[in-house]
Amino acid sequence: MIMHNELISDATLVSNYLKGNEKALETLITRHKQRIYSFIYSKVYDRDIAEDIFQDTFIKVIKTLKLGKYNEEGKFLPWVMRISHNLVIDYFRKNNRMPKFSNTGDFNIFSVISDSALDAEKSIIKNQVESHVRRVIEELPEDQKEVLVMRMYNDMSFKEISEKTGVSINTALGRMRYALINMRKIIDKHNIILTN
Repeated sequence: MIMHNELISDATLVSNYLKGNEKALETLITRHKQRIYSFIYSKVYDRDIAEDIFQDTFIKVIKTLKLGKYNEEGKFLPWVMRISHNLVIDYFRKNNRMPKFSNTGDFNIFSVISDSALDAEKSIIKNQVESHVRRVIEELPEDQKEVLVMRMYNDMSFKEISEKTGVSINTALGRMRYALINMRKIIDKHNIILTN
């Protein structure tokens, strides 16, 4: 049976599902789960959240298929990947968090703290925030401040930060995320000071 399922194309499975064959969807999910889940996890670094976003992806897939709005026959996986990518972005927007960092050295505080609420004032703020960032950082809890300074000012990778502080890479990432969330809160709180 498994062998047989492997031979059926995605397009045929989608078509079979639309004709009422629930098993066809199960086969599609099983076939692509690892690829889609791995992609989501590589962005959120949290198994529970990745699982939630994976479930949401297929809820959206099912809704779209049932509404008859799927018309990318033969391109099922790229379509599902786009849905999961959009849900990952929604998750970060909703939680004021940020995707996995790349250690390329192009980390920029403004790419993190600017969102639609700050965009209008970004040009005014940008020139002045640099001088205030140090003071904002001073208000952070010590463990978050330490990771943020190492990452922003010393351009250390999370692996290096992990080794230096003696915590896991995930803990270092978590502290960095919370540091950035707290910085946003502090910046919102001091908005008038920052834009004077």
